[in-house]
Amino acid sequence: MLLLVLAGVSASAQAPVIASFGGNGELVCTNLQPGTTASVEWASSVLGPWTNTWAGLDAVTVDSNGGFQVRVPMFYRVRGIPVAVPPAGMVLIPGGPFTMGSDEYPGYGEQPIHTVQVGGFYMDRYEVTKALWDGVYSWAITHGYSFDNAGLGKAATHPAHTVSWFDIVKWCNARSEKEGRVPAYYTSTAQTTVYRSGQVAVQNGWVKWNAGYRLPTEAEWEKASRGGLNGRRFPWGDTISHAQANYYSSASYAYDISPTRNYHPTYATGSAPYTSPVGSFAANGYGLYDMAGNVWEWCWDWYGSYGSASQTDPRGPATGSDRVFRGGSWNYGGGGGALDCRSAGRNRSNPDGGYYGIGFRVVLAPGQ
Repeated sequence: MLLLVLAGVSASAQAPVIASFGGNGELVCTNLQPGTTASVEWASSVLGPWTNTWAGLDAVTVDSNGGFQVRVPMFYRVRGIPVAVPPAGMVLIPGGPFTMGSDEYPGYGEQPIHTVQVGGFYMDRYEVTKALWDGVYSWAITHGYSFDNAGLGKAATHPAHTVSWFDIVKWCNARSEKEGRVPAYYTSTAQTTVYRSGQVAVQNGWVKWNAGYRLPTEAEWEKASRGGLNGRRFPWGDTISHAQANYYSSASYAYDISPTRNYHPTYATGSAPYTSPVGSFAANGYGLYDMAGNVWEWCWDWYGSYGSASQTDPRGPATGSDRVFRGGSWNYGGGGGALDCRSAGRNRSNPDGGYYGIGFRVVLAPGQ
């Protein structure tokens, strides 16, 4: 006879877990929160006197359908692992596979299409605003940090811009330390000296990937941008207009169906940049705003070619000359507004450049 003990699986106010035994001696649990983990423990006996100690198995990752299953040769209990509450303004991007790239524009660096599996992560709901940038920046320069650019923004609620990749990586560390978190970026593989100054070409092995705020990898960014819509051009579908994003509209692309052209008429006032307040348009399926248009967003990766093989949590080439940025912007540059706003679209620049069309948003690993 098999006995199942459920302990604390509803710690985060989610619906009760449904557990059953399959016909092949499998424990099946459903109705968990996708992207979280649960701990499964076993015991050789649960009958009195209580002398047996519960022993833990490896943590089981909840799949995209909100469940998992394991073999059940003895007695088991399932314990919920509380989900860390993300900072205000972040949303959970569920882990799972997606199709990365596009075959629409050969020669644009988006081929071959390939399957990528990413783990769950939290992401800023909005592009980092000038107000948020300034708050961390002011703390950072009094706590051992130095930057190449002080950062600009059209208003407090508009995205920060004119910050280099190096500036942003240091800013991520400062935001982590300001909030009492372990920083993500270091100056060597030893991961002992926090990156706080200068222009350091931080390598993949110098990053604590599960600690602190960091830039999204290119794969994480595209997964998040798509909002669960695999194979669609934009975060919401296959056409774009000024009702959906702040970008430069042109009749050059059949999928650009905006009745107004050129710069967005609402925001092309005064002098450039013609950014819009973050969150001015509808969110995608994951609750993220401005994943297309407004400002480009720096990513972690060095720019490089795709491979055809399936990948799990890729972090880009080990070395390079340019870093990737994604998402298009209010401006025309880089090949054309609507084209750049596609979820698969890619662009790149030297990491020391600061431009008024490029900003960023950050991610945070769960469990912090």
